[in-house]
Amino acid sequence: MAARYTLGLDYGTNSVRALLVNVANGREVATSVWNYAHGEHGVILARDPNLARQHPEDYVAGAEAAIRQALALARRAVKGFKPEQVIGLGVDTTGSTPIPVDAQGRPLALSKRFARNPAAMAWLWKDHTGVAEAAEITALAKTLRPNYLAKCGGTYSSEWFFSKILHCLRTQPAVFNAAHSWVELADWVPAMLTGTEAPDKLTVGICAAGHKAMYHADWGGYPEVEFLAKLDPKLAELRGRLCPRVRPIDGAVGGLTAEWAKRTGLPVGVPVAVGAFDAHLGAVGCGITPGTLVKAIGTSTCDTMIVPLAQKLADIPGLCGIVDGSILPGYYGLEAGQSAVGDIFNWFVNYVQPGGKSEGTHEALSRAAGKLKPGESGLLALDWNNGNRTILVDQRLTGLLVGQTLYTTPAEIYRALIEATAFGALTIINRLEEFGVAVKDVVNCGGIAEKSALVMQIYADVTGRPMIISRSAQTCALGAAIAGAVAAGKAAGGYDDYPSAQKAMTGRKPKIYQPNPTARAVYAELYPLYRQVHDAFGTVAGGGNLHGVMKRLIEIRDQARGVGASKSK
Repeated sequence: MAARYTLGLDYGTNSVRALLVNVANGREVATSVWNYAHGEHGVILARDPNLARQHPEDYVAGAEAAIRQALALARRAVKGFKPEQVIGLGVDTTGSTPIPVDAQGRPLALSKRFARNPAAMAWLWKDHTGVAEAAEITALAKTLRPNYLAKCGGTYSSEWFFSKILHCLRTQPAVFNAAHSWVELADWVPAMLTGTEAPDKLTVGICAAGHKAMYHADWGGYPEVEFLAKLDPKLAELRGRLCPRVRPIDGAVGGLTAEWAKRTGLPVGVPVAVGAFDAHLGAVGCGITPGTLVKAIGTSTCDTMIVPLAQKLADIPGLCGIVDGSILPGYYGLEAGQSAVGDIFNWFVNYVQPGGKSEGTHEALSRAAGKLKPGESGLLALDWNNGNRTILVDQRLTGLLVGQTLYTTPAEIYRALIEATAFGALTIINRLEEFGVAVKDVVNCGGIAEKSALVMQIYADVTGRPMIISRSAQTCALGAAIAGAVAAGKAAGGYDDYPSAQKAMTGRKPKIYQPNPTARAVYAELYPLYRQVHDAFGTVAGGGNLHGVMKRLIEIRDQARGVGASKSK
């Protein structure tokens, strides 16, 4: 019997990739990447640093180009390969990335009238223009519907669905009034491929609806009309036009249309799975099980865990949601994360540009930073260059560097930035365990986990936990391919359930980054300083008087350097 394959489409911040996978063993036979054509590295920016949009044209062109290229590569890599051997397709995307659409489900930006209007485009996950609206939603919910906030960490974020839509209503009413509805990118791409964009045909995933749009069965789906009306009557009217068909990723939204079969070379009718966010399907691609924290580390991080539905689970402040079935059916999906990680490192390299083109690259800075001992720099940073997603849920927070002197080097700053993201990661782990969710294993995926041994070792040393790496360099796309295999079903050569598909198609690399006890001891001294500064700038209660922070950093620095400075008083 000829091998069977599934294809995962992974829509990231800067590009879309297609991954073709052997269903029997998870072998990846072809990968292609198409970089978005609009904006700066695919992101449309403005003078407002909070604005980040994408043009839907890139989503359409990217799907066609990436799939065609992946099939072409597969023909070269596998003797006798035919597209007819592809039995399923899955899609993961960034999120919350909502798109205003017309009455046929077509993005407004694909029309001539709105082609150049950023408000009519996709509102990318890292668009924070709705900060004021998020605060307004949070304040109203605390007064009228605190149960809404209990399931999304206690604070509604500007990164999420209704904050962005309400901001559009307030600032770009022409776009809002022209939109029949709003659809998450994770839901729109599967609909596009299957011809189910129209409101009466659309299916949306519980992943996006539950984590970003306050969808929950306890209150009948989306927030009640009365609640939305107090924000704006037009928002209440919109609720009736939001798709009520919400489901987990264990099924298909439809089959590939004849048009898309012609455009891509895939067979007509290939099942396309319900869409989900990249990190959630990345967790699937990592083989997530209870007790495993999956970290998808890229421009930002998304941390995910699952808890059996039968297990009693408290509401956890600061999380990005606890949603039934958002990662795997039969489990609560827990999401947390950091609004910037790789973006912080890229900011330092690309904007500050320390050391010039030769000494200021990620590779050169990593080599130099790797020669430093923990604490040797005397620096402490906050990882908030794009706000704080978890546990503070505050996008009006900014980055901070403490302890620099006239002799501070670029490598020292680079290492301090890495350490800051590690301290942020530990803060998330501590919050989960504080509320009874034990973190037994940490599995990492994404570009940084793949490429940076320095980052992984620092994360191990800071958290005191081994850092395991997913076998796949394209774990999110692999998770999407697994979704395609389950959507296809066993009868077609796929799988009828996720545990079977994960067992066959996922794996982990043999290299594990173990905590270094000496480094761990130093970071155990530095972390309380991080938390003191974290709480001082990030909470109303504050972290107490900061007078001793700089002096304690100097003491730790001198101990690391062996210079024997006397302790401050």
